[in-house]
Amino acid sequence: MTEEFFIAEDYNAVIARELKISADQVQSTVELLDGGATVPFISRYRKEATGSLDEVKVTAVRDRIEQLRELDKRRLTVLQTIHSQGKLTEKLKEKILAASTLAVLEDIYLPYKPKRRTKATVAKEKGLEPLAAMIFEQKGIDVEKEAIEFVSAEKKVNSTDEAIAGARDIIAEWISEHQNARGRLRALFADQATIHSKVIKGKEIEGANYKDYFHWEELGKSAPSHRILAVRRGEKEGVLMVRILPPEDEALKILLEMFVKGSQEDSQQVRTAVEDSYKRLLSLSLESEFRMELKKRADLEAINVFNQNLRELLLASPMGQKNVLAIDPGLRTGCKVVCLDKQGKLLENETIYLVGSPHEKEEAAHVIQALCKKHHIEVIAVGNGTASRETESFLKGIGLPKAIVIVMVSETGASVYSASEAAREEFPDYDVTVRGAVSIGRRLMDPLAELVKIDPKSIGVGQYQHDVDQRLLKQNLDDVVISCVNLVGVEVNTASKQLLTYVSGLGPSRAQAIIEYRNTEGPFKSREELRKISKLGNKAFEQAAGFLRICDGVNPLDRSAVHPESYAVVASMAKDLNCTIEVLMESNAYQKKIDIQRYVTAAIGLPTLSDIVSELAKPGRDPREPFQLFSFKEGVERLEDLQPGMKLPGVVTNVTAFGAFVDIGVHQDGLVHISELSDRFVKNPHEFVKVHQKVNVRVVEIDLDRRRIALSMKGK
Repeated sequence: MTEEFFIAEDYNAVIARELKISADQVQSTVELLDGGATVPFISRYRKEATGSLDEVKVTAVRDRIEQLRELDKRRLTVLQTIHSQGKLTEKLKEKILAASTLAVLEDIYLPYKPKRRTKATVAKEKGLEPLAAMIFEQKGIDVEKEAIEFVSAEKKVNSTDEAIAGARDIIAEWISEHQNARGRLRALFADQATIHSKVIKGKEIEGANYKDYFHWEELGKSAPSHRILAVRRGEKEGVLMVRILPPEDEALKILLEMFVKGSQEDSQQVRTAVEDSYKRLLSLSLESEFRMELKKRADLEAINVFNQNLRELLLASPMGQKNVLAIDPGLRTGCKVVCLDKQGKLLENETIYLVGSPHEKEEAAHVIQALCKKHHIEVIAVGNGTASRETESFLKGIGLPKAIVIVMVSETGASVYSASEAAREEFPDYDVTVRGAVSIGRRLMDPLAELVKIDPKSIGVGQYQHDVDQRLLKQNLDDVVISCVNLVGVEVNTASKQLLTYVSGLGPSRAQAIIEYRNTEGPFKSREELRKISKLGNKAFEQAAGFLRICDGVNPLDRSAVHPESYAVVASMAKDLNCTIEVLMESNAYQKKIDIQRYVTAAIGLPTLSDIVSELAKPGRDPREPFQLFSFKEGVERLEDLQPGMKLPGVVTNVTAFGAFVDIGVHQDGLVHISELSDRFVKNPHEFVKVHQKVNVRVVEIDLDRRRIALSMKGK
């Protein structure tokens, strides 16, 4: 059966047309993906094969080929089902094979799809289909006269009215399953359907959060993601009643023009059937379908916002290897203090109290001073939660050496990590407060290495993340994390299991195998040594090696992004210049003498050679921006300290479709609405601000009761 219905569609051409690239690029990319290559590996180390497609395009090829293959699976099921019914004609088969979207395919399949008993099936069981066919032809028949022939006690048709009504039910179903009718109405929904939302009586107080949608309507095609998802959530929680429909007269006009041929009695029956078909069948079916389309679009927009925010957060500037004292602030329960060495190893922990007797505060100062001296502390990381500004003020007033820098660090997600299996595994003898403080300190040293330990949904940069398609969200967020980890590269001798898991070609089991080997045999001395790990076969080594770094390895190239498969060509370059590889990596003068044209072969082309020379100039250099110190305005620590017109420094914590949230140091983020981001028109906030960006804002309005702050970035 599968061979009989083989689908020979050239998807390379389809994808090439959609993505505006060549079919050869698509074919090579698909072949690499099918062969087990990862997106980062393909975009970084197989540029000759793909025509230098970047990660975005490679990912798009991967996702689209999966969609088309899923469409083919459904197409095959449809063909097999109709064939088993004995109804598959050559013409129908051609239509099914030509269907380019799932919606078109399902429209074709609808009349043949097994369904529950309907009014139409009941009417057909009563033998009324011939009457329906006569009426539908609209040849001017006497409907009442023809219906008499179908009145039958045996068939349970007791009158001509029952016979005619049954015939109309059949006609209504025929209309609802008509492919062209569905297509035209689908286009009407896409263009003119309006979302109508109103509060369910008695839910006004309970659903106060949805007050903006108590009496609201907006054209579906232009409704932004956050409003669609908000309305859906309100409906799900039983607060809102929502309908999404085009003007009924427009929908009926389309159907009447298609199916009603005159004004005679039989045509009047068809007119009645058309109205019934739309109101009872088509409007509900297409509304449900359009709801799913809106949801899909809203999901993609929301996920895209999440992706961009997550990427910026993961690629936030690392302070680097420093001796860190990290504090998770607290008032009643005290502040948890930990000391970490340059590699993030926990050295000591204490608890200090900043409220209470003067003696306790004095004792806290002595503890901090002693720890800073004992562990040669270079920087203090303070979590930005409750009591953070009070803790910062305390630290600035206890006479610490000026060389010690105090930095506020976002602690979003730290509590999630501290209670996780990974944290328990790493710190089995410490409670969640110690683990949380460690996470805050490490996050300052290397945000990426620490944040990969937390479920991306818990990092706090999403928009309606619990309302979108969770499978699609996970795939997209995983793609972002994988992209960021492989862009930066991973030091194999110090990386956590969680960080190694995201390296191209590894995953959890191979990451664990690397950790176990490292614990047993000691630090890796070369990338080649990775081959000794039984779980790391040739394919996995090929995919992972270029993204793993060994800073103190025997081969200087092991600390770079040059792939081991290209070591030989670098050796040839050094030999031709009469120098060592190490000298070549350190000497800009030698690098300028390299004529890459000399090293072009069938296996290695100019794109890869250009990357190699570029990497030699900055082997293993971190692509993230240099770390910049930041401080909130002193004396502004609570909402009550704010005044309209104040100009304050802040840090962007989240970017949404409607603006940006900014932390200004008062334990409540303020909103810069999209209209307040710039003096010029801003369509997409992400084009203007990014998560973790330092900005200057002006306070516009403070609502103490609702704890809301309106900010502006205009007139900077």
